Amino acid sequence: MFGAFRATQPALGGLLWKVPWRMSGPQKARQRDRLRSVDDVLSTLKLGLHLERNHMAVSEGSQLNLRKIKPRVKSLRILDKAQYFPKEPEMSATDKYSVFNRYSKGYRKGIHKVPKWTKLSIRRNPRHF
Repeated sequence: MFGAFRATQPALGGLLWKVPWRMSGPQKARQRDRLRSVDDVLSTLKLGLHLERNHMAVSEGSQLNLRKIKPRVKSLRILDKAQYFPKEPEMSATDKYSVFNRYSKGYRKGIHKVPKWTKLSIRRNPRHF
C-alpha cells in the first residue's frame, strides 16, 4: 500500500523507541559519574556555606576537613545523612541502577526506564527492597 497509511517497519514492529531490559556498561558508567558529580556539588555547597558563615577565605577552606563541617541549613543536614541521601560509594549496585516499583515482579525496575532518569537523583528506596 502507498500513501499515508502504508506499512513501514516501525508500524509493523510495534513501538519505535524500544528500551532494552538492562543497562549497558557505558550507561552504568555515566550513571556513576552523575552520582559522583552530584556528591561533589553537595560537598562544594556545604563548604561554601561554612566559609561564608565563618567569614573565611577560600584558600583557608581547602584545608578544612569536610566531614567535621555541620551545615546549619536543615535540608543540607538531611542530605548529609547516609540513610536519606547516600553517596555513590555507599550505595549498592542494586540501588544505583534500579528503583522501587510496586508494579514490577521483584518490586524493582531499571532506572533507565524512569522518565528523565538522567535529570533525577534517585537514591532513596524503601527498606528491604
